[in-house]
Amino acid sequence: MEEERARKKLLILYATQTGNALDVAERVGREAERRGCPVHLLSLDQYDARCLAQEGTVIFVVSTTGQGDTPDPMKGFWKDLLQKNLSRQWLEGLRYAVFGLGDSGYQKFNFVAKKLDRRLLDLGATPIVQRGLGDDQHPSGYEAALDPWMASLWNMLNKIDPNYFPNGPDFLIPYENFMAKPKVRILYHDIDKVDSQVSSKSDLNHIVLQIERARRMSPVKFSLDKPDCILKLVKNEPLTKSGFKGKEVHHFEFEFVTSPIPYEVGDVLEVLPSQNPAAVDVFIRRCNLDPESFITVHPSEMENQLLDTCIPINLKTFVELTMDVASASPRRYFFEVMSMFATAEHEKERLQYFISPEGRDDLYQYNQREQRTVLEVLEDFPSVQMPFEWLVQLVPPLKTRAFSISSSPSAHLNQVHLTVNVVSWTTPFKRIRAGLCSNWLSKLDPEQGVYVPVWFQKGSLPPPRPSLPLILIGPGTGCAPFRGFVEERAIQSLTESTAPVLFFFGCRNEDNDFLYKDIWLSNSQDGGVLSEAKGGGFYVAFSRDQPQKVYVQDKMREHSEKVWKLLMEGAAIYVAGSSTKMPADVLLAFEEIVSKESELPQESAARWLRELEKAGRYHVEAWS
Repeated sequence: MEEERARKKLLILYATQTGNALDVAERVGREAERRGCPVHLLSLDQYDARCLAQEGTVIFVVSTTGQGDTPDPMKGFWKDLLQKNLSRQWLEGLRYAVFGLGDSGYQKFNFVAKKLDRRLLDLGATPIVQRGLGDDQHPSGYEAALDPWMASLWNMLNKIDPNYFPNGPDFLIPYENFMAKPKVRILYHDIDKVDSQVSSKSDLNHIVLQIERARRMSPVKFSLDKPDCILKLVKNEPLTKSGFKGKEVHHFEFEFVTSPIPYEVGDVLEVLPSQNPAAVDVFIRRCNLDPESFITVHPSEMENQLLDTCIPINLKTFVELTMDVASASPRRYFFEVMSMFATAEHEKERLQYFISPEGRDDLYQYNQREQRTVLEVLEDFPSVQMPFEWLVQLVPPLKTRAFSISSSPSAHLNQVHLTVNVVSWTTPFKRIRAGLCSNWLSKLDPEQGVYVPVWFQKGSLPPPRPSLPLILIGPGTGCAPFRGFVEERAIQSLTESTAPVLFFFGCRNEDNDFLYKDIWLSNSQDGGVLSEAKGGGFYVAFSRDQPQKVYVQDKMREHSEKVWKLLMEGAAIYVAGSSTKMPADVLLAFEEIVSKESELPQESAARWLRELEKAGRYHVEAWS
């Protein structure tokens, strides 16, 4: 006991938006424990930043979301860390290490990890190792940076204090001896004793309650559990030409069936997709589960007397609403646990190879690159029979999907509209994949009385006041929020004076994917809000309608005088669309325009645009 108390405990703090940072933090914790070092793992929203100065060593694992945004669980902690009364010596006694998760396809790659590292240094803390920056774009994913970063971390920690690893950093407890117990307990309930309300209600309120019950019972801490409301689908209309080999885009219209939820242009709608019922049935059969049973899910350490407080839920319903069995790829820990339950020797050997340092790249190719689903992985290893407790803990959660709202509440009373790209792609081994939510939505028939659970969220495009001039750049489905902007301003213009709107849209072909053509053209004529007569304009780049490709940034340069004039009148810039190259290319075009029209060096133009962003006049909403 004395020896146990004397052992150093490692504090690991993480901030995750989608679960990747938690996965990394848990892996760092497991690797430390396998070396004999106990750990304390906490989300940053569970930690009091005021205690940081009393800590000896802290490991941070943080993700970057969107355009350099801080993940939600870190926002309070980061605010505390920015307090002006903190001295440059406040964290002099703290040693720390930072690992960040990001995507180099975005402009602000791993921005959160970088700014956390800088702030800790500013407050006097000492880095143990150089910050690690995981990249989703790397051929081996974020683990390409994680493995060498962890190796350096263990070696440096051992040099700082050998008490962390009593047997040295290279000593490892074998997986067989180390495997932890699942974090959850599952209780099965006699169906005759389950409240009749559980199985008899079928109204929309009951659907909301079922979703809330399932997602609150899940070990995953869903930021969204009870839906804001249920919407009825009234229109599903393809916007792109049938047979077009480019993207397939649909326009959806939903109606409120209860009191409307107030929303603004620029807001986001989170949609909970339905999984393929056949795939759920196959998963349940593969795992030898009883779809008719009723269960409650509890933390494994919960006191027995507290176990009766949850209302049981049907097992199949729980799987459908919380576990992504046929769309998302499992994480590395899933394969570690699978290796413990494989009874066929060749399967066990393959799984153990996958989780070894030598097999890292092959696992990445097999799993993430091919985007194999949980169900496909389980079918590839038929001898594995994982207990349901482990599946509940490790199967990726069924996530909501976020879409920019493409309607103005003033123009479409009691309705919400979405513009959705139906996602599909081919893997390196020529397997065709389809996005779960977009493909499910695209097949819905409004005549069938379809109801969809949703949540309303603030987006990163704040609604502009009528007197604010606007420069909008929205190629492809990036035009979605700007449909709402233009509709809103058109209604405002009926009763008050409104500022000019300059909109640059882009697509492949005029005949195939000119989304919302009639809306843009009608508003750009006869004194409409996009008309040149009103000081604005609508300019479209058809990238494939001529031998040389033309993009929105080319159209921006063509009209640089008009862009500069509006900027000098105080215009705000709004950019929406693909996160790959477009936001960076658009920013470069703005730099060139500002440099040309102001006759300043491009470096000065770049600084001017950064100041514009700080002043809240440059907004970007991008998605992968």
